[in-house]
Amino acid sequence: MLGGYRIEGRRASEIAASVERAVGAGELEPGEVLPPLRELAVYLEVNPNTVAAAYRTLRDRGVIETAGRRGSRVRPRPASTSREALGVVAPPGVRNVADGNPDPALLPPLQDALAEAAAWNAQRPALYGTPAIDDDLEALARAAFARDGVPESAIAVASGSLDAIERVLAAHLRPGDAVAIEDPGWGSLLDLVPALGLRPIPVGVDDDGPMPDRMAAALKDGARAVVVTDRAQNPTGAALSGPRAVELRTLLAGHPGVLLIEDDHGHGIVDLPLHCLSGVTDHWVLVRSTAKAYGPDLRLAVLTGDTVTVDRVRGRQRLGPGWVSHLLQHAVVHLWRTYAIDPTAVAAAYGERRDALIQALEQRGVTAHGRSGMNVWVPVPDETSAVARLLHSGWAVAPGARFRMQSPPGIRITVSDLTADDIVPLADAVAEATGVGEARRYE
Repeated sequence: MLGGYRIEGRRASEIAASVERAVGAGELEPGEVLPPLRELAVYLEVNPNTVAAAYRTLRDRGVIETAGRRGSRVRPRPASTSREALGVVAPPGVRNVADGNPDPALLPPLQDALAEAAAWNAQRPALYGTPAIDDDLEALARAAFARDGVPESAIAVASGSLDAIERVLAAHLRPGDAVAIEDPGWGSLLDLVPALGLRPIPVGVDDDGPMPDRMAAALKDGARAVVVTDRAQNPTGAALSGPRAVELRTLLAGHPGVLLIEDDHGHGIVDLPLHCLSGVTDHWVLVRSTAKAYGPDLRLAVLTGDTVTVDRVRGRQRLGPGWVSHLLQHAVVHLWRTYAIDPTAVAAAYGERRDALIQALEQRGVTAHGRSGMNVWVPVPDETSAVARLLHSGWAVAPGARFRMQSPPGIRITVSDLTADDIVPLADAVAEATGVGEARRYE
């Protein structure tokens, strides 16, 4: 029925299994359109509802995607294939500015915090029945949210930002629902949404965050949830400005039933104020991870949101992992209480490297973006060529395909490991790789 492959089965589970086997074996290619529902039902001599159930199962499992009247087709990549697979391996002698990691020199040492947490646990071991969130962690998180103008509400703890976002989406949405996400945006989120069986709707981004007209279009297209990065947006470095936040709050106020998720992973590494959107819709959450400021291996994020959403997250969490380790929670308490990092100094360190690179690129006629955080986004005419030429010049950058849906091509450069001596050679290499360097060169 599809080229040389014949879909088989009488029950929905059998039909779904037949298609999934063909996709796994390569007999159905990525992007291949599946037969219309009624056509396949006639061919298999089954009720159309049976085929609809099979397609629904395949969509929920991330095997196919549905685009309304345009029909159903095999996903370009399996939902389990991470966009990290689109990265570039840096061979010996090539500088890696692609990985998105923080500068280890700006992360605090953890030995005192972990030792203090272990000593605390020896006196008050966390056993079954212990409250999920440490009282001290909750108090410190609540105070930090209040300082930034986030509405006071319930608080929970998750194992990082992505874990929190997944739990919040699952608390309200069902497979097939649409989610508005930034484009370009965080690659892991772009993977997560379709893996949950949800339909991503791209929302364009500029230096001030999601563009209101694009957000309005996504809401008109039926988005039931919106995910916004407040600061240090990955990969562009965008940060919500005050005027942009007012525009988006006004827009979202007209859609109170939409779930709003804000990711403030840049907390602790940026010096721009938080202009949050929280509280403008009935259901909302703001998430803060410790990964960028204190270390990626501290798998901990705090979130606050409306009571219904946080209660659902906590309830589902109890049925899975139960809670986030109290040893980690107490270690984070120690780091916060002892002011283990100076956010102003950390933000300045990243800002100095980021601004120097953007200025050097501008001098060479190359447009670049990076208002906050540790990444610089460079639009390019041809990603493949730019990445290959930079690799040849000794620089491994992240291809924009890891972060894009419909937005134009680009490359992401992480500035964490750059020194002052790196700026000029890297800017020269980028200018040459993008076809600008030959025409305009600054010494």
